[in-house]
Amino acid sequence: MNPKISVITISYNNKEGLEKTLKSVTSQDYKDFEYIVIDGGSNDGSKEILEKYSDKINYWVSEPDKGIYNAMNKGIEVANGEYLLFINSGDELFSSGILTEVVPELNGADIIAGNLCTIGENTTYIAKNPEALQFRSVYQWTIQHPCTFIKKEGFSKVGLYDENLKIVSDWKWFLMGLGKFGLSYKKTEKTIANFYLDGISSNPENHKLLNEERRKTLKEEFPLFITDYDALITYEEEIKILSKIKKSRWYQLGKKLGLMKNIDL
Repeated sequence: MNPKISVITISYNNKEGLEKTLKSVTSQDYKDFEYIVIDGGSNDGSKEILEKYSDKINYWVSEPDKGIYNAMNKGIEVANGEYLLFINSGDELFSSGILTEVVPELNGADIIAGNLCTIGENTTYIAKNPEALQFRSVYQWTIQHPCTFIKKEGFSKVGLYDENLKIVSDWKWFLMGLGKFGLSYKKTEKTIANFYLDGISSNPENHKLLNEERRKTLKEEFPLFITDYDALITYEEEIKILSKIKKSRWYQLGKKLGLMKNIDL
């Protein structure tokens, strides 16, 4: 019988992060899952780490690829699990017992999303996927990828990740799956993984490309909503600016002195 879960890790020249992820996944109490690692031909010693853990990995390869989503697609193509979970190099499963806890909830829905422990340099918080999805919430934000179990057969319906996109191909896949192919969605309250804010989509320098790729996708696939998307982006920027103003020393001083009685930001 095929396993219930295939955990897929992609990595490139991240030796320390890769070993952290390998330890997290291979130390799970639940053992009836398949583990797949796709390395992009790293030259930093990652291959030696994979060889060290090879008896605990069902399938691994270290060879050049065409980027993040090409590596993910390689993992999808060899996976045998009913549900796929992507825990990329440097991230971790939330606890050694989390797969045991969540397996009973993996039934029925095409997409089953949990919560994500998000860890930055100075902050840690739990990012929660919504109980029920609206189209707006998916195209404005996204479903948190590292804490979401996706039925493999969903990739047969929607297709693999778009390798022409550098940052938002998983966002596009969820948008297409839910908005065009009618995939079903379910929420679990389990916190599935630790996600560290040091990846490509978390880098502020990549936010421009992220928005460009999202806008391109909407223009091609959902042109009716492109005006809504532009309005939401503008609204988010305005909220950020207002938030900075409200926290400023001059604004707070003006409020204390009664100089802003008729101004409420």
